[in-house]
Amino acid sequence: MGIEVYVGQISGSVNEDELRKLFSVVGTVASVHLVIDPVSGESRGCGYVRMSTEEEAREAIDLLNGAKLGDRQIVVKNAPPKNFVKQGPPGGGRDTRSGRGERQQSTTKPVKKGH
Repeated sequence: MGIEVYVGQISGSVNEDELRKLFSVVGTVASVHLVIDPVSGESRGCGYVRMSTEEEAREAIDLLNGAKLGDRQIVVKNAPPKNFVKQGPPGGGRDTRSGRGERQQSTTKPVKKGH
């Protein structure tokens, strides 16, 4: 099965074979997947590499994070779990009713103490 790592900041000119070749220096690459925009067909600049063991995945993160691939320095880190869901309020706590994304004002009044 293997352990997946996330790879970001990938140049649009880099293909899956080049990514596989780089990661194979660290260990056995089980699979490579570049994220492609379904509308444009172009790379979204990120992907996933599945290494065969957890040790190889850790080594890939340690050795390849910040490595140069193509014309960019790539980011390599733990991939979020498959069932990962971002937490937090919808819209990040911003008022989207106005369309301007402004922060909502607090409607609570300060409480006076001791009087």
